Amino acid sequence: MSGAVVRVDTGSPVPPYEQIRAQLADLIRTGRLAEDERLPTVRQLAADLGLAAGTVARAYRELEAASLIRTRRGAGTRVAPPPPGTHWGEPAEITEGTRDFVAWAAALGFEESTVLEAVRRAFRDRES
Repeated sequence: MSGAVVRVDTGSPVPPYEQIRAQLADLIRTGRLAEDERLPTVRQLAADLGLAAGTVARAYRELEAASLIRTRRGAGTRVAPPPPGTHWGEPAEITEGTRDFVAWAAALGFEESTVLEAVRRAFRDRES
């Protein structure tokens, strides 16, 4: 897992498997764990976190049920591709692109209402 860190707070009321599931889901959805990136084995992650293997296995089962990871014999557990039409990446990506677009539109003299309507129209046209 390319430098991504999962931590478990044993004093938390949130069960350890849920802490693992939530953290890995967040790492996947934000793109910090990339598609096809290999995750540690259940035993390895359990040993790293000082937990029972069943705890990590439950987190992995729930992530697999949510289609965030996939496990294949011989290939290990890997980050699954996002479902069609889904983009998992940093929200900063869209913010940065939007700022560039708004700066471009403003430099051309377009008003906010005109730009917003153009964006809405583009989304409607895309769905047609």
